[in-house]
Amino acid sequence: MTERTGCCVVGGGPAGMVLGLLLARAGVEVTVLEEHHDFLRDFRGDTVHPSTLRLLDELGLGERFAELPAAHMAQMRIQVGGTTVVMADFRRLRPPHRHVAMVPQWDFLDLLATAAAEEPTFTLRMGSEVTGLRTDATGRVTGVRYRDDGGVEHELAAPLTVGCDGRWSVVRRAAGLRPVGFEVPMDVWQVRVAKGGTAADGEVFGRFGGGQAAVTMDRGDYYQAAYLIPKGSDGARRAEGLPAFRRRVAELFGWSDDQLEQVRSWDDVKLLRVEMNRLRRWYRDGVLCIGDAAHAMSPVGGMGVNLAVQDAVAAARYLAEPLRRGRVPTSALAKVQRRRALPVAVAQRSQRGEHELLLRPALDGTLDEEALPLLLRLLLRLLRRFPVLSGLTGYLGGVGVRPEHAPAFARRPRATSRR
Repeated sequence: MTERTGCCVVGGGPAGMVLGLLLARAGVEVTVLEEHHDFLRDFRGDTVHPSTLRLLDELGLGERFAELPAAHMAQMRIQVGGTTVVMADFRRLRPPHRHVAMVPQWDFLDLLATAAAEEPTFTLRMGSEVTGLRTDATGRVTGVRYRDDGGVEHELAAPLTVGCDGRWSVVRRAAGLRPVGFEVPMDVWQVRVAKGGTAADGEVFGRFGGGQAAVTMDRGDYYQAAYLIPKGSDGARRAEGLPAFRRRVAELFGWSDDQLEQVRSWDDVKLLRVEMNRLRRWYRDGVLCIGDAAHAMSPVGGMGVNLAVQDAVAAARYLAEPLRRGRVPTSALAKVQRRRALPVAVAQRSQRGEHELLLRPALDGTLDEEALPLLLRLLLRLLRRFPVLSGLTGYLGGVGVRPEHAPAFARRPRATSRR
């Protein structure tokens, strides 16, 4: 028997949960399918930028979010050789959100799921793996096929299917939507390191030089370190042995052997295979992709989560009324892409610039402090001489181009704080 819903959202990440919440508040019957049984995955995007914090306020969820365990990042510093510069200063933004909140993503998603569950038209189905798309005789997408946690196959019919299922999107592949890829110089090893000393809570610090590049975030009782390796070099690097990796990280950040004790095996070093791409066209009749399914981002700047959330807000604004009528024309889907294409293009261009100016030369050992690339040398000099520019970079990274506001139908008064 075929099940039915007003909108099928595939993927219970930030984009899918925000879209589900907003559409449900618009009175649309929406079903979110998430293949995992919970939101507990390590080393996911944990940065919640000022634009998203403001959105939560508009949705009446700001006080609930403030009760989650979080560190606040006020600035991003990098060290190139012996030169240290503030790359982004969020303290220069307009109040009330002059920081990036670093919150475990599962807590953020739980908050969104709880708020969405308060809406009578919202359904979240965990342990539901989408295996393909339904289509009619004209080729229009009419829903999905999925498998529940008991292995039972189902069909879910819907006027619109939205792929929010990440960079390896099943929806995107099944719809025949092909991304254009961009070359990236690195993959990333993610590792937790015991905290030592008195570094400021929430600080993010990057170090580049000597053939190495890494960024570390102070998460309160531990450091979350992202150690960059040349693209495709994971196997060769692991073959060098864990002691060699521990030695490099210790030299880069000045960490002690005691701090690195918990990195006991390669199981403690998680690989992120970096991909960067975007679709030329985000949609076809009956289906739309947003977030990483439409544009996989580099981890540089932690922009992916927040761009995905902004996509979801724009999609809800343009699609709520057609969904209430039960039919979504491709012209409405095109509006979503037109609205979000510029912010995505700007963010990816910025990331590609950082790849070429900083990350690639850092990894291939050509980032010589005495002979930095001209553009990088000029940028560092300007940031040091005119600190106000770090406020501009903070705005571009934390708020971005064309930030989205909650539609009127989704806004709620400030909620009473509760645990």
